[in-house]
Amino acid sequence: MREYTQFYINGEWVDPATANQFDVINPANEEVCAHISMGSEEDVNRAVAAAKAAFESFSRTSVQERIELLESCAEVYQKRYNDIAAAIREEMGAPQTLAAGGQAYTGLGHLKEAAKILKTFSFEEDMGSSRIFKEPIGVCGLITPWNWPVNQIGCKVAPALAVGCTMVLKPSEVAPLSAYLWAEVMHEAGVPAGVFNMINGDGPIVGTALSKHPDVDMMSFTGSTRAGTLVAQNAAPTVKRVTQELGGKSPNIILDDVDLEAAVTRGVMHMYNNTGQSCNAPSRMLVPAAKLAEAEAIAAKVTESVVVGDPASESTTMGPVVSEVQFNKIQGLIEVGIKEGAKVVVGGTGLPDGIDKGYFIKPTVFSEGNNEMTIAREEIFGPVLVMIPYDTEEEAIRVANDTPYGLAGYVQGNDLEHTREVASRIRAGNIHINGADGGFGVPFGGFKQSGNGREWGAHGFTDYLEIKAVDGFES
Repeated sequence: MREYTQFYINGEWVDPATANQFDVINPANEEVCAHISMGSEEDVNRAVAAAKAAFESFSRTSVQERIELLESCAEVYQKRYNDIAAAIREEMGAPQTLAAGGQAYTGLGHLKEAAKILKTFSFEEDMGSSRIFKEPIGVCGLITPWNWPVNQIGCKVAPALAVGCTMVLKPSEVAPLSAYLWAEVMHEAGVPAGVFNMINGDGPIVGTALSKHPDVDMMSFTGSTRAGTLVAQNAAPTVKRVTQELGGKSPNIILDDVDLEAAVTRGVMHMYNNTGQSCNAPSRMLVPAAKLAEAEAIAAKVTESVVVGDPASESTTMGPVVSEVQFNKIQGLIEVGIKEGAKVVVGGTGLPDGIDKGYFIKPTVFSEGNNEMTIAREEIFGPVLVMIPYDTEEEAIRVANDTPYGLAGYVQGNDLEHTREVASRIRAGNIHINGADGGFGVPFGGFKQSGNGREWGAHGFTDYLEIKAVDGFES
């Protein structure tokens, strides 16, 4: 049992202003695995005050000092790597191979990438008699989700540190264990007191207090579109910057000339990665109508190869979803899909065979879907794929863009030039051709109701910077 009931404020582990214990549930066995404390407005005020006080000096540190700080963070993170991977497996059910090979690695990747970018990043532009300066925006409120916990912490904290901002992090109370270890890493790496602060709590209390706080200069939020709109509304009276990475319902267009088995296999396996709990998951597979039956057979075969079970087992390829709330939501949406007439190719409601405990979902493929169905429009956030047949490419492109979201898009085809042309017509922030994926330097973010701003790489620095023009450098 982990006892993580303190907050990290001004370089110290401190008790919450008011005791309010919260149980953290291991989704694989439904047992309490940790206790944390839920914060209050008073805790937010303490953390913001510490960040505000630290900003004056930290904002004026040299680029070299911040490079060395990020490199120190990465070095300490590497030492704690296995601990962080174990925490992720415990808090959100990621299989061991994913927790260690993917989830934990992202935090380290963002720290290293920020240090690398900072070595050549220009904070000044010469315009003759004027100079344009890029300066840290100030105190940043960071709210992160449970599905990729250290990835989302890393892609916010690393650029904020890199440019000289101070911050208050509120991780998800559902999966807060890796965030606690992240704070330990920051402390051991020598991040100055008050620069990085962390408090636990829920959105309505801590999230709202952060978003409304007059001394918070920007909010960076990752989560649901519903919660993101509330953050923006709460931030509006103080006219602070708000950046958001929100939901998605990403299309995966399978073009007629592609190797169907390879393309469908790739799309199905990607959908099941992280138990479908990724905002950029390719959840709508658009398939040529004449090849739908063949695609269904491939998807069924791929699904049968998925090993659902104990995240600690090396043979497990898919763990549980994160919570009972998510389990019930996904079960309900699968039921809706059946009622609306979608064909169940494989999977369905209930626990997978041989499992009687934990929030496990049967990996599910629907077919004969259309874009008016609930399962084709709502973000399910579980291992549920919807196949939608199309007759023409124009129809496929229209359906792909017929969504309030625009986070990611996928196009798979044999003729690369033509595939690129189709990809250019998808309105989304990240397009992946034939399964290609960018590294930590490629910007991540969405169009429409998938959010605004960009994270990752040099583009991720931008949200944490203000632009100042100074005239009179030449008389």
